[in-house]
Amino acid sequence: MKTLQLTDYLVFLIYFFIVSGYGYWIYKRKQTAKHSASHDYFLAEGSLTWWAIGTSLIASNISSEQFIAMSGNGFKMGLAIASYEWMSALTLIIVAVFFIPVYLKNKIYTMPQFLSERYNGDIAMIMAVFWLLLYVIVNLTSILYLGALAINGISGINLDLCMYGLAFFAIIIALGGMKVIGYTDVIQVVFLIFGGLVTTYLALDKVAELNGQHGMIKGFHYMMDQSGDHFHMIFKKDSPNFPSLPGLTILLGGMWIVNLNYWGCNQYITQRALGADLKTARSGILFAAFLKLLMPVIVVLPGIAAYVIYMKGGLQTELLGPDGVLNPDRSYPVLLNLLPVGLKGLSFAALTAAVVASLAGKVNSIATIFTLDIFKKKIDVNASEKKMVRVGKLTVLVAMLLAVIIAPHLGIDKKGGFEFIQEYTGFVSPGIFAMFIMGFFWKKTSSNAAMFATIGGFVLSVIFKFLPNFMNLEFLHASGFSALVTQEDGSSLYEIPFIDRMGFVFAICVVLMIMISLLDQKRGLKTKGLEIDASMFKVNNAFLAGSLLIGGILVALYSVFW
Repeated sequence: MKTLQLTDYLVFLIYFFIVSGYGYWIYKRKQTAKHSASHDYFLAEGSLTWWAIGTSLIASNISSEQFIAMSGNGFKMGLAIASYEWMSALTLIIVAVFFIPVYLKNKIYTMPQFLSERYNGDIAMIMAVFWLLLYVIVNLTSILYLGALAINGISGINLDLCMYGLAFFAIIIALGGMKVIGYTDVIQVVFLIFGGLVTTYLALDKVAELNGQHGMIKGFHYMMDQSGDHFHMIFKKDSPNFPSLPGLTILLGGMWIVNLNYWGCNQYITQRALGADLKTARSGILFAAFLKLLMPVIVVLPGIAAYVIYMKGGLQTELLGPDGVLNPDRSYPVLLNLLPVGLKGLSFAALTAAVVASLAGKVNSIATIFTLDIFKKKIDVNASEKKMVRVGKLTVLVAMLLAVIIAPHLGIDKKGGFEFIQEYTGFVSPGIFAMFIMGFFWKKTSSNAAMFATIGGFVLSVIFKFLPNFMNLEFLHASGFSALVTQEDGSSLYEIPFIDRMGFVFAICVVLMIMISLLDQKRGLKTKGLEIDASMFKVNNAFLAGSLLIGGILVALYSVFW
């Protein structure tokens, strides 16, 4: 039933006042005497503990995209979609070992600042503007609108009111700065995980109940028995899901570009660790990696449970969209509507926590980039610390207002949240990642090579996207690098899977960047390398032990569910 009872609202209000009250208390206790006002506001410089960094990373990452779209993908393709989460755990370790030390050693606080110091101001400004547009028009709007759709589906509250409420709640948190965001995210993640686990438990118990039993474990066993095809991590070439998750290249190819670019070259994510010392930052990132292992239990298993219930004759009308067609993205909201009073309010709070935390983190990153990389450098180079904080807060308000205005007009719900974000970021991710990774570890990389990666990477992505319209790519099918995909008009084309396309573009960008850089070197052009030495990449025994444990868990998971 698409309504919340009084008890549900009381549970939600308790969550709201706990988060808001704690955030206000943190805000009043902030001490800015030791740090510059702007760095304290944007980065919580020296203030966040390892557990606050770790939980804030997860709170910022997990949103309606996972709860709705990934749960829907669990319904359609099963546990394989968990690769995005489990591969992220390993990626976070790589970022902690190799990326974060470079940022901290060179006092890098924003991604455009890195580009400016490593290459030149023109590239930095181009990318600053690009990231602002991407974050506002694509990321902020999709998080806001999909979150509002999900909450509307659970509560029946007007969609516009859901958007306004989420935006208002996120603004309250974001105006307090990164320290408030970081510490309130701890509470958000507690609600997110606890509420999510409750939903998973009851969904699996529902599966057991349909088979005359009770309990989460029995429900899980029934799911494996009755939907065994949903518990394979690696798809074969003839699988209809192969274009989305193309076989072994999930482990060996483009998935690394997706994750390393997201976790290592993304202001929205890295900002959490850039105000801490190296040991604290690494410990926080390792904690986030452990939490990542848990996420598929919360967002994927409910989708598989919904699939099993549907196949046994349940949810036949609830999962239909307005057009009368089965819509897997409705899986999670529909499951929440099956929860008893009180627990539904808890899960409602968990979903809200995920959305609000992501909105607050995203809009803070928007404010950071605009204030430090555009306003301070181009508009008012003599701006005081207090003025920069005021500009940052104003940017928070303007960005959220823009998102509220334009979100309903982008057709986000028609594309699907996950597909919407990937469609627009995937065209530029390979070039951007090539520019970062080459800038990190090859001092000869020139600014001309970086400019090529920025523009050329996008052009190459477009070419590979539309290549099947001009060339038959069936010859790539034997090697697994093309799949037969049915188009909207009913015709079929052999297309290069999205993840493989990213891998190809990245590889071409790296090769051409090397060639351009060597030519620039012959012409006598100077390059600006970063300060790097081997000792930066050494880790302590505790971090090493935690990393090996995560690696072992991942090997076990992929071995069991191969």
